[in-house]
Amino acid sequence: MTELKTGTWVLICDGEKALFLRNDGDAEAPDLNVVRIDEQDNPKDIDQSANRPGRMKDDGVGHRSAFDDTDWHELAKERFASDLADRLYKMAHKGRFERLVIVAAAKTLGALRDELHQEVTQKVIAEIDKDLTNHPLDKVETMLRKELAES
Repeated sequence: MTELKTGTWVLICDGEKALFLRNDGDAEAPDLNVVRIDEQDNPKDIDQSANRPGRMKDDGVGHRSAFDDTDWHELAKERFASDLADRLYKMAHKGRFERLVIVAAAKTLGALRDELHQEVTQKVIAEIDKDLTNHPLDKVETMLRKELAES
């Protein structure tokens, strides 16, 4: 069982928003408070794409094939995970937290995990595959306590 001890930080994120929280309560009665909020403006891909995908001649007579267009929206989400990993490294290096719980949707969690520096991974006590970025903090506290009790 992993405990949400006093001073433990909780990062709740998706591909566009990150909440850095600190538990000022204890494991029995967590009291999560916002330390920092990061958001990126990431419009839908269709709003970011400039034109239709390119085409090239195929081997057959009169045949043409389309290239896949870059998904700018997904690319921005991956870049956001990389930026978060850098921010976490700087905070860990400055001694801002000793214990960290990461809560993120599966895709974001995977992208973030790939980018984390060893100094940060040593402080991670739990990873939870859930998207809680738009939940009220009292609900997050309840869900976290339940999830960590089961781990």
